[in-house]
Order: sequence, then structure tokens, then C-alpha cells
Amino acid sequence: MSANLRVGFIGAGKMASALAQGFIKGQAVKCASHVSASCPIADKHLLEHMKQMGCQTFHCNKELMDCSDVVILAVKPQIMPLVLPDIKSLVASKLMVSIAAGVQLAQLQADLNPESKIVRLMPNTPCIVREGVSVFCSGPQVTPEDNATVKQLFGTVGQIDEVKESMIDAVTGVSGSGPAYMYLIIEAMADGGVKQGLPRDLAYKLAAQTMVGAGRMVLDTHTHPAVLKDEVCSPGGTTITALDMLEKSGLRTSIMHAVEAATKRCTQI
Repeated sequence: MSANLRVGFIGAGKMASALAQGFIKGQAVKCASHVSASCPIADKHLLEHMKQMGCQTFHCNKELMDCSDVVILAVKPQIMPLVLPDIKSLVASKLMVSIAAGVQLAQLQADLNPESKIVRLMPNTPCIVREGVSVFCSGPQVTPEDNATVKQLFGTVGQIDEVKESMIDAVTGVSGSGPAYMYLIIEAMADGGVKQGLPRDLAYKLAAQTMVGAGRMVLDTHTHPAVLKDEVCSPGGTTITALDMLEKSGLRTSIMHAVEAATKRCTQI
């Protein structure tokens, strides 16, 4: 990856902002001005955060394309058909990365041109604190060098893996939408702590750090979650009693159904 890599975002929503912050913090780009974003004038308020970070901003996709080596398509899936014709003649040798849920490589390739170098990628918002996870698949024109650029770029904001495109929708259901599931659990745990008399700030800290620590245990020890769970459960103790309540409440099934619902939604967009 070039030390002078320039990254442009077509679209300036929350995911674009999270990635931009992560790239700057992770020094994936030489300076903030090597990141740019564009959106219609009607949505100019979305560019304010980008400006505050020191990024370049545009209302013209052509101007953004001209100053970018990697272009990240960060618009909503339903907006993509409006954006692609606008940039079709500009892609040339640019590496295009789409983060739109449910929009397949074949559709992107058809709406741009057969020679376009297109990567489909699903990141998540913890990229902003460089604890994200991204998964990608590449179109037929993408070179090994392009793949290396994607891995190095997104590797600065978390973990990155390459998969078959058939897995991307399920990835969206697990990690793309997953932070929201985790926030809901953190909020519920903290509310439970407050109900039992804990100060709210402490309750949020305990719940959030417990989730961070549990995730790190799974990743660093390479131990099955069920084994780690069993290690916390003493016979007749507090934890097994709590887990019994969670099982009776259907937590496991609810989360599995949530992943399934998010995955299916990708095919409906």
C-alpha cells in the first residue's frame, strides 16, 4: 500500500465517518487531507464531521474521483443505482470498494463496466476505535496487489478476512449489524445493575468492559465459548442460576433469529 494513498468516500454517513476516523487514527493515510468525501448539497450537513477531521469535502463525485486512489461507495443500497451511472465513465483503474449491504458484485460490475476493479466489503462501526471487523470478496478484475491494499487499509481499523461472496449477507447479519445487538445487551446488563443499586456510570462501565474482556478471551485463547462459559459456572452458583434464567427467556434463540432476520433483509434490499 502506497504511503501516499488517497481514499475517497462517496457518501458521508456514519459508516463513512467511522472508517475515515479509523484510517486517520491508524495512519493508513499520510494525513487527514488524503481522505475525502462527497455527498449532494442537500445532505451537506453530513460533511461537517469530515471537515472537522481535516478531510477534503465535495459535492461533485468527479472531483472526489480525481483525487482518490481507492473509492469507497458508502451510500445506502437504494441510492446506488443513482450514483453508479454518475461515475461510470470515471472509474478507469480506480479500486472501487462497495460497503452497501445486499448489493452484489455482478450488479456493481454491470452498472459500472466489465473492466472495473470492484471489491464488496462489509465493515462495522467499531472501526472508529480500530476494533472493527471487515470481510470482503473481490471481483474478477481485482489483482492480488489490489487485495493486498484492501487488507492493509482495513487492517488498520481492525480485523479483515476474505470470503466467498455467498457469505457476505450472513456476515452482515453477524458483524455488520452485530454491534447493535451488543449495545442492547450492554444496556440491559447496566439497567439490571442499576435496578440492584449500582450507579449508572459504573454499571455501564462494568457491562461494557465485561463484553470487551469476554470477546478478547475468545479471540486470544482460541477456546470455544462454551468452554469459557463453563469455566465461569460453579455448581449451584450465581452464574449458572443467571444462565438458567437467560435460557428460559430465550436469549440464545432470539439472537440466532436476529442474525437470520438481518441476513434475509440483505436479499430484500
